[in-house]
Amino acid sequence: MPDRAFDLLVFDWDGTLMDSEYRIVACLRAASLTLQLPVLTDAAYRHVIGLGLIEACAMLYPLAGDDEHLRLAEAYKHEFLSRDPAGMQLFAGATGVLEALCADGYRLAVATGKSRAGLERAYRDTGLGRLFEASRCADETASKPDPRMLHELLAETGVPAARALMIGDTEFDLAMARAAGMAGIGATWGCHAPELLLRHAPLACLDDIADLPALLASLPAAAA
Repeated sequence: MPDRAFDLLVFDWDGTLMDSEYRIVACLRAASLTLQLPVLTDAAYRHVIGLGLIEACAMLYPLAGDDEHLRLAEAYKHEFLSRDPAGMQLFAGATGVLEALCADGYRLAVATGKSRAGLERAYRDTGLGRLFEASRCADETASKPDPRMLHELLAETGVPAARALMIGDTEFDLAMARAAGMAGIGATWGCHAPELLLRHAPLACLDDIADLPALLASLPAAAA
């Protein structure tokens, strides 16, 4: 394996690899209507993408009680599963980039706010599960930005934090990476604006996933 800055690349899913923003926003809005909660702006719904579902519901409606957050989460899951999945696609170039990174010897993992069932469904729909050696979901560990998700991935893969890189489209991803002692790269093609990503001192912010391999190749190798 050639000298490089990182060995393990950890990807967020929604908004980083898959263009699912429209569907998530639509389902959150519909779930809010079902529970007769105030309908918020698309920007408000978009901002919580990446969090665990209960945490997202709590951030959206902080004055609602825990029971209502649970009901909202269940209504969201019903909406999400009842809709045609054909509207969600991987971002252009994502598959080729992931395959090229694997071929170049990088190890890949996923850290996502999706449920385990949701990620496994996404793996089946896209055929990408074969490329990732490890993953963590919000319903089996702490939600972003808590670093536990990354700590568990590092322990499972045996990669030290200094040799791992988080790639994500939200400030939750990058805050999680910093808390875990990892570097991060912001994906500006996703849900959060660049100014939110830059608050967390990423190595870089990219406008296109196709630019990721070149950026990685340009980084200086870690000292021996």
